[in-house]
Amino acid sequence: MNKGLIVALVLALLLPLIASIQMAQPAAGEVLESDKERITSPDVSTSEQALLVEGNSAFAFELYQALREERGNLFYSPYSISLALAMTYAGGRGETAQQMADTLQFLLEQDRLHPAFNWLDAELMRRGEGAAGKDGEGFRLNIVNAIWGQKDYEFLSDFLDVLAENYGAGLRILDFITETEKSRLTINDWVSDQTEGRIEDLIPQGAIDALTRLVLTNAIYFNAAWGYPFDEDMTADGPFYLLDGGQVAVPMMKQTESFGYTEGEGYQAVELLYDGGELSMVILLPEAGNFEAFEEGLQAHHVDAIINDLQLTEVALTMPQFEFESEFSLKDTLAGMGMPIAFSSSADFSGMTGKPELFISAVVHKAFVAVDEAGTEAAAATAVIMALNAVPPPPVEVTIDRPFIFLIRDIETGAILFVGRVMNPSV
Repeated sequence: MNKGLIVALVLALLLPLIASIQMAQPAAGEVLESDKERITSPDVSTSEQALLVEGNSAFAFELYQALREERGNLFYSPYSISLALAMTYAGGRGETAQQMADTLQFLLEQDRLHPAFNWLDAELMRRGEGAAGKDGEGFRLNIVNAIWGQKDYEFLSDFLDVLAENYGAGLRILDFITETEKSRLTINDWVSDQTEGRIEDLIPQGAIDALTRLVLTNAIYFNAAWGYPFDEDMTADGPFYLLDGGQVAVPMMKQTESFGYTEGEGYQAVELLYDGGELSMVILLPEAGNFEAFEEGLQAHHVDAIINDLQLTEVALTMPQFEFESEFSLKDTLAGMGMPIAFSSSADFSGMTGKPELFISAVVHKAFVAVDEAGTEAAAATAVIMALNAVPPPPVEVTIDRPFIFLIRDIETGAILFVGRVMNPSV
């Protein structure tokens, strides 16, 4: 048999194998689903449900206390932040996990926390059937999760299974090393799509780099009409008084209706239901001159007490239209709240890879809200960015400012080809 025929036969046998290997390599952005499907009816006890909500609420207002020093308007989704960090927590171990649990107010053990989040997500997705949206279309409350992993980087199947079963998050393959900017844009485009374009550029330039190995994302979008819409003809410019004593003119909406209402020492509270009666906006209005004191004391148990006191009352309500967005880098905030190890080289997320080689390099959050006569539109997204623990040490300083010896060698053989000495490089 001649050589040409032998080569042809070998290629004929090898090419299908080579093609199958190439086919097996995940393409950028491809979703590698776990072999576990999302559990649609998680077994979560009533007490576990209550503990999850209690902890999430406590974290929501502890975070408020940490963020309130920010100037101006403030808006965020504590639920989005808790979800993204709960997915991250699934890979946490040891003191790293304990600090996260304490800071995020996760009151359930790992094996019960994730099913509880799955239960709450399923409950929320049932809201709004037959209700209207602010824009005249249907009510929307969409909550989605995704994880984005480095191509060819291995994650533990147990970790991926937890996220698949409880968060519906499949691993999407990107190449952070060689396509850093493309990867960032891919994630940001996904967030924009999930929030109907309201959250753009969640992850800023520079937040992802060649050391990034995993990004865990949550996006939430809400669009609902008021149960009792405001009459646009009643809206007129009116004064809004600022804390510094100044005032601005803004469109003020008006209506008189039966709303949940209560008042206490230094505040009033009113609850506006959304169409369908399953969700509401609760507005807390401190008395003039009492805002700082009221805000400083705002905690989950205080808010719970106010909500429990709400009673249907005829209310002549005047409130402003508003629309704005907020964005935060939460790394320093969360570290200051009690989980610094997760952001350090001592972090232990070995539940993700089997080795404690990843740490949280950034937690970014962006939120948008718009309120008018028709209802409310709100969106938020959170990304937790995990990077390799290979933070380069500071460079060693070498200043060649005195006589030195040098040599020129062949690397493979080790042969020294030249040797020299420099006593005065100026001559």
